[in-house]
Amino acid sequence: MRILIVDDDIIAQAAAKKILETHGHQTVLAENGEEALEILKQDTIQVVISDWNMPVMDGIELCKRIRQNSPLGYVYFILVTVRSSKEDLLTGLSAGADDFVTKPFEPAELSLRVRNAERVLALETTTLTLLSLAKLAESKDTDTGNHLERIREYAFLLSSQVINAPDFHDNIPPRFAELMYQTSPLHDIGKVGIPDYVLLKPGSLNDEEWQIMKQHAELGAQTLDAVFIQHPYAEFLRIARDIAWAHHERWDGSGYPRGLKGEEIPLCARIVALADVYDALTMKRVYKAAMPHQVARGIILEGSGKHFDPQVVRAFLAVEDQFIAVQHKFREQ
Repeated sequence: MRILIVDDDIIAQAAAKKILETHGHQTVLAENGEEALEILKQDTIQVVISDWNMPVMDGIELCKRIRQNSPLGYVYFILVTVRSSKEDLLTGLSAGADDFVTKPFEPAELSLRVRNAERVLALETTTLTLLSLAKLAESKDTDTGNHLERIREYAFLLSSQVINAPDFHDNIPPRFAELMYQTSPLHDIGKVGIPDYVLLKPGSLNDEEWQIMKQHAELGAQTLDAVFIQHPYAEFLRIARDIAWAHHERWDGSGYPRGLKGEEIPLCARIVALADVYDALTMKRVYKAAMPHQVARGIILEGSGKHFDPQVVRAFLAVEDQFIAVQHKFREQ
């Protein structure tokens, strides 16, 4: 990796440079935050290791500037400090620091911190690749427009409501609603593997074509599972995989690809199932007009306990005004 070391202490700077280059990394040097920002504008830097206290611009301000400048892409920021109080750590985290190294640092500790950075950045790259694939699948179908944006908003609303319901009892990871916002756009990633003559057919599919189309659920799950095996600590990939293969399952067991029923279906997929159907009903397609919200609402209510988890339907009713707002916000042109 290409790592920028920012420190006005030449001895500490040289020590960090030696440790990192011993482990095969390329290093670039700066003595303060302003120098570092100029380098970041001209060079492709993956990691910044910055001292906290420096003249001209300190490490906290540098970190804030990097986080405000999104065109730089994601840069992993390690703050080097002699401070160790909870308040100081909170200050660093609030500025956007990813990790800390206490000064004077041990070579082994610094190399381990950088190894953690490599793992995080590899996952960041993987996530962007997966989202690009999801966008590719969507872009093939000119009818879908802002489908992914609406789905993630609907999934977040439903998730937030479901997990706060008094009768909720599923075992879910922390930040579940945020994870649903992140992962739900990957629900149809398997469509990348469906032939265009099926995916883009303007009319109804025949039986053979329908069987091919249904394969997108398993194809998406296989793609995401392969990535999850490489990053087993990334909980969002497990959720994305479960959404991909199970969002066409139905509460009564009549769905596909595995005919699961009830709580055999992962909660994440039960949520996206409703979000996906609502979006399909309320958006205009070349072969149908958009349904008004009240008509779509009636269909979803009719499907409670059949197509949809009744708990998710109750959540939908609680946030339906927000669904309408999302629909208007991401209305098709």
